[in-house]
Amino acid sequence: MSQPKIGLALAGGGPLGAIYEVGALCALEEVVDGLDFTACDGYIGVSAGGFIAAGLANGMTPRQLCAAFIENTAEPPDRFDPAELLEPAWAEFAQRLHQLPALLAHAAREVLFEGRSMLAAVERLGRVLPTGLLSSERFGAALTRVFAAPGRSNDFRQLRRPLVLVATDLDSGEAVPFGTPGWDHVPIARAVQASAALPGLFPPVEIDGHHFVDGALKKTLHASVLLDRGLDLLICLNPLVPFASDRHSPAREDRSRRARELARKLGRPGGRWLRPGIPRLVDGGLPLVLSQTFRSLIHSRLALGLKGYERTHPQTDIMLFEPDPHDAEFFMANTFSYRHRRHLAEHAYQATRVLLRERAATLKPQFARAGLTLREDLLADLEARLLPAPGEAGIDQALRTLRRSLSLLETRRRR
Repeated sequence: MSQPKIGLALAGGGPLGAIYEVGALCALEEVVDGLDFTACDGYIGVSAGGFIAAGLANGMTPRQLCAAFIENTAEPPDRFDPAELLEPAWAEFAQRLHQLPALLAHAAREVLFEGRSMLAAVERLGRVLPTGLLSSERFGAALTRVFAAPGRSNDFRQLRRPLVLVATDLDSGEAVPFGTPGWDHVPIARAVQASAALPGLFPPVEIDGHHFVDGALKKTLHASVLLDRGLDLLICLNPLVPFASDRHSPAREDRSRRARELARKLGRPGGRWLRPGIPRLVDGGLPLVLSQTFRSLIHSRLALGLKGYERTHPQTDIMLFEPDPHDAEFFMANTFSYRHRRHLAEHAYQATRVLLRERAATLKPQFARAGLTLREDLLADLEARLLPAPGEAGIDQALRTLRRSLSLLETRRRR
């Protein structure tokens, strides 16, 4: 009998999305026997999800990614400096400013001698605006160093497991799957840069004479690239969901109670799942309105895509893990802020464990069909944490981990 095939699809969401995916992947791998995210039968990543997928395909475990990206405790070259994503795009600024004198001369001639309107002149001057505010070059160089470590590769063709990173060709609007034949010669680090080049924030990335931007412009997951390989189980993670306050919903109190329990677990008794300071999103101004709009567009495409996948690939069990739409912790967080990444990663870890407990009856048979076992006894451990609790000494963390290990061994012995 052939071994069940398992694939992993990771959507984007900026740094916050990567933080969520690291926490969720750690939670999943800990409580599902037989699940090894470094040994999937295929990976597909879009935008920030491409960064995580590339690490996993290169043999970096979710816990290693946590140490590198969340805790900053990994040894070089794996340690990730958030400043590598916050460098201004100086080269782009210089290139655009270099065009300014000629554009000013053209605009003045059109207005003074050709009778063109001032509006036409302003439109011409729009070419001097940079296509992105931040540079991803340092980030790409850091990834190149990470993938140059022994046992890893920056070459799609040398990976043991198939990896696909999707970007959008700016000039054609078409999705390009790096890692597939015809596009597998592109370095993985460069493909990650292209897939994560969010328009307006990062300049388009040039590859083979083409300019590429964020892969999420076309689809949220692009999972069909993996599904066509004949998977038994596809695990999908999507960090961005529209917020649903449901202020008048009868189920609100139940969600509030669950939110308070999770907040206490995280050491934040106040919680923010139903933030009282902003009863209506419109009261939060333009940032919240734009965030809700973007998330709604992304999520509606995802919902349509999943329905299509279920119809075209009925033989594959598809699992989707994403934040609770009533969880304001992720919605209110700054998508490009690293200040609270430890707390947000812990929040993702705990929220995923809550989701697994609530959906265990449905998920257990799906995992079983893929040869995996959802360990409800491990999910019942309410002391489990991704990171040490605030103020917890290293010895306390080690003792807690040892108690959990001994409890697990005792459970297995009784079986």
